This record gives sequence, structure tokens and C-alpha cells, in this order.
Amino acid sequence: MSEVKKLAGQTIWYGLSSVVAKLSINLLTPIFTYILSTPEGVISLGRVSLIYSYFAFLNILFTYGMETAYFRFNNTHKEDRRNIFNTSFGSLLISTVIFCITLFLFNSDIDRFLEFDNHVEYINLAIIILFFDTIQTVPFARLRNENKPRKYAFIRVTGVAINILSVVFFMVLLPKLAVNNTDSIWGMMTRKYSVVTFILFSNLIQTVFTFLALFKEWKDFTFKIDRTLWKKMFQYSSPMIIIGLAGMVNEVIDRQMLIKLIDNTKEYAQTVQSIYSQNYKLSIVVTMFITAFRMAAEPFFFSKAQDKKAPELYARIMKWFVVTVCIAYLLTALFLDDIWIKWLGPSYRSGKFVVPILLLANVFTGIYYNLSTWYKITDKMRIGVVITLLGAGITFVGNYLFIPEFEMLASAWTTLVCYASMVIICYFWGQKYYPVPYPVKRVLTYLTTIVVLYFIQHNLGILFPDKHYILLRLSSGLALLLFFLLLVFKLEKKELQGMPLLRKYFK
Repeated sequence: MSEVKKLAGQTIWYGLSSVVAKLSINLLTPIFTYILSTPEGVISLGRVSLIYSYFAFLNILFTYGMETAYFRFNNTHKEDRRNIFNTSFGSLLISTVIFCITLFLFNSDIDRFLEFDNHVEYINLAIIILFFDTIQTVPFARLRNENKPRKYAFIRVTGVAINILSVVFFMVLLPKLAVNNTDSIWGMMTRKYSVVTFILFSNLIQTVFTFLALFKEWKDFTFKIDRTLWKKMFQYSSPMIIIGLAGMVNEVIDRQMLIKLIDNTKEYAQTVQSIYSQNYKLSIVVTMFITAFRMAAEPFFFSKAQDKKAPELYARIMKWFVVTVCIAYLLTALFLDDIWIKWLGPSYRSGKFVVPILLLANVFTGIYYNLSTWYKITDKMRIGVVITLLGAGITFVGNYLFIPEFEMLASAWTTLVCYASMVIICYFWGQKYYPVPYPVKRVLTYLTTIVVLYFIQHNLGILFPDKHYILLRLSSGLALLLFFLLLVFKLEKKELQGMPLLRKYFK
């Protein structure tokens, strides 16, 4: 239990930092969706979402699994950690410079492909952001591997604060300054630069600050790349490129396909894509925990891989992870109509029907990440490639066949089917090579319960839709959440009794 407690403690720190930083754009959603409420504003915000969806793909190519290789080799070659850092950081530095120069040479072509109407400055800002995001990967991995979550949290949270303050200045304060001083620098900035430019520039300020704040982690870097070590690391990490790209297909390709496949005007397709993207962000409660867990779990799983009791430990972690994400699901789904939907401006709320589906899809995403540990610690990365390619195939086919008729609903259901399928395949394949005694019946009980509880709340909302019944709906949501907690309490009573903080309550 002490190992689970250690992982939980680190996850809390990463949850307060890394997730907030990576999803800072989600935390700014209310500002964006309330200010950008006009048709033109909706399309502009859609362009930002589209840029970030391509970021997801390019980050995979730019980092090519070197972060995971860094963790793996640090735990198998502990005597050579300095060499591992120099090799991995130097490799990323060289490749990132080459990639960025290539993108700069083709920035006009990229602008035409994305249909941004001659806004090459968007592409240039995005490239610079990608550069700093990539080269800080290994320094951040060094912090995680050395178990320094507090410093990690400080840097991430401070970076987020800088991003938020920059956005508030450019989108809220700057227009007010420009109104009273049309001939000043403030007026010039509002006339010359668009909202998209301001959002990207705010992100750039954040990522430059973050890299500089990691100075202590990269200041001792020397350009001494061990070619033999690099070949071994790249041989291990290279399958992560395919796994990562296929995984990103599952996560973000629906945005691009919505624009290309909706049978209507370009403006209509861009509007649907923007609404879908902003509603996707309402799954932030589940997504934040999953991302935080991944930050803490990857070095943890590798460090315990040689332990004979590792399978039992992984099974226990899986169970409590599922309990946590189920609670996160209910916290969002049960109160979607009365609390969370107000996170979005009125122009974006028409897409709220996809949120419960995407929430459940994210729950399966987290389960899959837990399951995928087996092919990473057994060096069977090619099996991971096959599984993620199968998921990508489901994503492509589902969106291609059904977007023309069902639009964003098709994308939501396809995402759920994709991740549920990957969970099933990964579980049965993993039991063959690295058996883990996962509590399957218990996990299925929790998953089934949260779906049933959501449908009860949803139907209650249909029966009592009027705003005068908001207290009734909130009370029923709290009651259903309490029911789930009591169910967990009953089923896990024996294990809860063994937890020091809870033991006294069972006397």
C-alpha cells in the first residue's frame, strides 16, 4: 500500500501542475467562448483548436519517443545517467532545429493547406512554440525521474499563470486601452494582429519562460552524443513514433475530418468543428487526472518492473485508478446541464450532447494507458504499434463513414468505440505475455454503474428541464454521486480498512 500511496502523492503534485499547464487552453475556455461569440469569433477559435490538434501530431514526430527511452535507460543503465541525458537532449536539440527550419521553408504551403487565408504569422508562431516545447521534454523528464514533483509543479503552474495573464491582457485589457488611445501602440496592436495571434503569442511567452526556468536541469549539458547509446535508445523509442501518431489520430484527427467531410459550406464546417472542440474540453476533469497520472506513473512503472510483486501492484493501481476516473466522470456528467455547460459561451452550447460520450471515451483512454504498461516494460513495443494502428483504423473508418450524416455525433461515438476496442485487445494480448490479475469484474461493475447513474440523471433532466427545478437536479446529482461512493465503500471496505488515514473510521 505504501507504493500506491507514493504514486498517489506524486500524481497529486503532477495533477496540480503538468495537467494545468498542458491543458491551460482549456482553462481559458470561458474567456475564449464568451468573448469570441460572433460567427467570425467562433471560426477564429476553431482555427486555434485546429493548430493545437496538429501540435499533437508534430510533438510525436519532434520527440520520437525519446522521453520514454530516457526513463527506460535511466532504470537499466543507472551508472551512465549523465551520458544518457547528454545523448537524449542533444539528439532532440539537433533534430528539432532541422524540423523547424524545414517547416519555416514551407510555411506558405502549410497556410494554404490549413485554409488560413494568408496568415503565415500563425504558422511561424506555432513553429517557435514547437521548438521550445520539444527541447524542454528531456529536462522535464529529468525532474520526473529524480522525483522532484514540487519543482515540476512550481514551473508548470507559474507558466500557466503567465499564459493566463497574457491572454487576459491581450483579449480583455488591450481592447479597452485601444478604444481610448486609437493612435497609441495599443491601437496599432489591435489593428495589426488578430485574436489567433494573441492566443499563440501568449502560449509562446509561457513556453519560453518554462524552458528558462529549467535552466538548472539543462545547464550541465555538453555536446557529447554517444552514438552507440543513441542507436540503442532510438531502436527502443522508434516504435513510439508510430504508437504516438496512431494515438494522436484517435485523439485529434476528428477535428480535421469534420472540416473536410461535412457536406456544407466551409464556414459551416469550421463552426461545427469549433463547437465540437470546445465541448470536448468539458471532459477536462477526467483528462486532467489521466494526464497527471501518466506523468507520475511512467517512471514509477519502469522502476517497479523487476519486482516480483509488480503484477499485483499494477492490478491494485488499476482498480483505484478506475474508481478515481469514475468519480471524475460523475462529477462532470451529473452536473453538466446546470454547472459545467456554463463554462462555455452560449454560442458553443449546442454541442453539449457529445460531452458524456467523450467523457466515457476518456475513461477508456486512461484504462488503456494502464494496460499498455506491459508492452513497454517487456520491450514488445511492436505489439503496441499494432494495437494503436487498429485504433487509428477504427477512427478513420468511423469518421469517414458517419461524419457526412451525423457530424460531431459521429466523431464522439467513434472515439468511444475506438478506445473501448483498444482496451479489450490490449487486455487479452497483455495477459498472454505479462499476466496481471486485474479485478475485471470489479472494474466492469464500476463502469456499468456510472453509465446507469448518468442515464438516471439525464432522464430526470428531461422530466424537469425548467430552471426552477435546478435544486432538484443538483440534489439528485449529489445523491447519485453519494450512491457510487457508498458502493465503492462497500466493495472495497477490506482494503480501505488497511489505509492508515481511514483505519480509525472503521473502528
